[in-house]
Amino acid sequence: MNTIVAIAMGGALGAVFRHGVNVGAFKLFGDGFPWGTLGVNVIGSFIMGVLIAVFAQYWQPSHGVKLFLITGFLGAFTTFSTFSLDVSALWERGALGATALYVMGSVVLSVGALFLGLMIVRSLAS
Repeated sequence: MNTIVAIAMGGALGAVFRHGVNVGAFKLFGDGFPWGTLGVNVIGSFIMGVLIAVFAQYWQPSHGVKLFLITGFLGAFTTFSTFSLDVSALWERGALGATALYVMGSVVLSVGALFLGLMIVRSLAS
């Protein structure tokens, strides 16, 4: 039961944070491009890289803490299903250039952010 509670608590917090980023992005940039989803995916990937490197180099948290942070918080904060829906909406609007930019930007920036997080922590460890 502790496993479920850890995931649920992290998930609730991650979902609230994601909503906050989406609301903030909408207020700042409008609804013409899914900046909020792109932002949470890049930020979440960076945080994932940092956490995985920290877990390997500095801190071996309990299984419950890992589930809270990785499965719960980051699982709810980042969302590939919303990314997929955003791609579909852009495509169906006929915004093919924006669709391509969004897909490439999301993949390249998110994976790059994960590597950056790993690199930063690993450089601090050496």
